Amino acid sequence: MRLLKQLIIVFAALAVLAGGLMLFSYDVVKIQWVSFMGLQPSFSPMENPLPVPVKSIPVEGPAYIPGLGAPENPVPADEASIARGAELYAIHCTMCHGEAGKGNGTVAAFLVNKKPADLTGELVQGRDDGTIFLTISNGLYNPNNSLFPDMEFSSAMPPLNENLTVADRWDVVNYIRTLGASQQ
Repeated sequence: MRLLKQLIIVFAALAVLAGGLMLFSYDVVKIQWVSFMGLQPSFSPMENPLPVPVKSIPVEGPAYIPGLGAPENPVPADEASIARGAELYAIHCTMCHGEAGKGNGTVAAFLVNKKPADLTGELVQGRDDGTIFLTISNGLYNPNNSLFPDMEFSSAMPPLNENLTVADRWDVVNYIRTLGASQQ
């Protein structure tokens, strides 16, 4: 009789334990576990990027020196540069600016307040190569941006300095110049 009482107590304890585990495993009772990832600060990509350290040079060479204005285009606009620029433009720019650079890419239809720039127009073609290079490098986020103060719309072009090397960005600039030349 005593053995039977002990077995009943053990099985009852196991049933309570199993029932408690079932409540937690089937999300009847939810516990918010402490997650260390939730306690640390997090940032979105390219949110407040750090400035370039003083007197530092990127691995692929100097792109431009901040504070000295727009850089000069060191890449000659030869056939190889324009062909490489067209290839890079098709990968990184066509979805917003369109194949002909008119600002009518497939994504442009979804951008209601921030339409892509027409790369064939005087607004872009009238700028020097260095200004276009800086726009490709740093993007445009400020509606009152200093690079294109006469733009009638606020632009939200992302910076492509992490996607394209310095030479690649100059090749894209050389290709953008051919878009404007084809419209004349």
